[in-house]
Amino acid sequence: MNSKQRTRARFVFILIILGAGVLASGLYWTQIAKGPSYAARAEKQYVKPVGMLFDRGSIYFQSKDGTRSAAATLGTGFVVYMNPTQVSNATQEYDALSQYLTLDRSDFLAKAKKPRDQYEVLAAHLDATSTQSIKGLSLPGIGISPETWRSYPGNSMAAHVLGIIGENASSTSVSGKYGLERTYENVLGRTGASSRVNAFAQLLYGFRTSVFGDADGKGGDLVTTIEPTTQKYLEKILAQTLAIWHSDEIGGIVIDPHTGEIVAMSSLPVFDPNSISTLKNVSVLSNPLIEHVYEMGSIMKPLTMATALDTKAVTTSSTYTDTGTMTLSGKKISNYDGKARGITSMQEILSQSLNVGVATIALKVGKDAFAKYFMSFGLGEKTNIDLPNEAAGIVGNLKTGRDVEIATAAYGQGIAISPVNMARALSVLANGGYVVTPHVVRKIDYTDGTSKSIEVAKKGPVLASETVDEVTRMLVKVVDDKIAQAHPDIHFEHYSIAAKTGTAQIADHASGGYYPDRYLHSFFGYFPAYDPKFLVFLYQVYPKGAQYASETLTDPFSEITKFLLNYYNVAPDR
Repeated sequence: MNSKQRTRARFVFILIILGAGVLASGLYWTQIAKGPSYAARAEKQYVKPVGMLFDRGSIYFQSKDGTRSAAATLGTGFVVYMNPTQVSNATQEYDALSQYLTLDRSDFLAKAKKPRDQYEVLAAHLDATSTQSIKGLSLPGIGISPETWRSYPGNSMAAHVLGIIGENASSTSVSGKYGLERTYENVLGRTGASSRVNAFAQLLYGFRTSVFGDADGKGGDLVTTIEPTTQKYLEKILAQTLAIWHSDEIGGIVIDPHTGEIVAMSSLPVFDPNSISTLKNVSVLSNPLIEHVYEMGSIMKPLTMATALDTKAVTTSSTYTDTGTMTLSGKKISNYDGKARGITSMQEILSQSLNVGVATIALKVGKDAFAKYFMSFGLGEKTNIDLPNEAAGIVGNLKTGRDVEIATAAYGQGIAISPVNMARALSVLANGGYVVTPHVVRKIDYTDGTSKSIEVAKKGPVLASETVDEVTRMLVKVVDDKIAQAHPDIHFEHYSIAAKTGTAQIADHASGGYYPDRYLHSFFGYFPAYDPKFLVFLYQVYPKGAQYASETLTDPFSEITKFLLNYYNVAPDR
């Protein structure tokens, strides 16, 4: 055999070895790794399933110490079903089954009288022990089949973040419909293999995946940024606040302003993803923190002040003459009480939340520059958070060129922003001037043993660090010298808190204009102010019995702040 023949023989031998290796891997995957799943499907094909057998990745919360807890996983068990065409004596079979199952007699007998129906569910989600005795009865027309279902151990905890799954149109498969279940369907979903897959095609696909590292179709589990204890506490405070003020809607976000990691996120009303069939209003499945936009009111004023300081339109020592009202394009703009303050400092604009003040400095910045800054904060664009159906802000008034639209936007009216977008924009003040990407997934663990940490974009700086420091000092004074007068619990002796309230009129979309007695309340703060670990954003829609956000949200913010400082053992800064 010459050298060319030997080379050719070696090449063929290598190909045979590679092919055998890929084939062996495929056989292992089919028979060993996925064998139980395929066996269960084979057993299931002879009956109509109550919910098909499926496989799906898990979602985990992660505690501050790194411990994981299941947020969404698979439940496995059995379903007991009836084939009415094979039932010989319905009354006797009901009596026998009633020893082990809680059944409604009339419902059972009605199902048994369906002559053309071959599948009626009697009980589901049963364990092996419960079904063993039933199997021993050997009742004609009564069968037991394995089943899987999606389980959410925390019930309604972080339900809007997790989402739900549902059957697809063919009723032969499931996929994510809301929340992370939907966003990460390509990771959580598992593609079932068919017994008639072309072996040669499968061989080539396996070769392509193993050699080129193609991640398409790689299943995995999600590790979220949601810290379960913090999430529970946020939900507790929101529920307590809702019970007091009976608002139409309430929500909150706890975010790391430096990284965009969302530590906790919740809104009420909420739902239990384990009990979707009992929902009376499916609109509750939508996540208002992501999908709804609102005119946020005076929490926009610190961004206006930052814009004015950064452009040098004013300095912290500047003053203006506050007349209490001003008229632009025929529209009257007033302070919350309509009163004039005379010669007024920049600090008092924030401390007293003066509409005329922020309108004055916004116009001094100039329409084009003001709009450019607000857009640079990410207002009006999607944050690209890893949750579905995100709404972009409605900020067309920034582009009209009319003074009145710039003036009203300066105090948070006339433009509408989602809560998560607002939290991101305000994070610019807490992280040195950068625009982060909010996200709720930290890591993906793939089924092949590899993992990927989620890295997100960060833009900026869009503000000078000096500007951020100046606005932070002003917001600390707002807390210490103003808000704490009526709510002393918000003053922490050893921690600096930067915060601002917001009260916005709610638009009347039916009649035009604004409701005279309906308000959206908002509150944000970050701490420790000069090296923030957290930013907390709270809002509620149409609370009853109070006009101003300082009345309804200061105490909830204080409670959440106290919890975070203690739970995370945050070092004092003063």
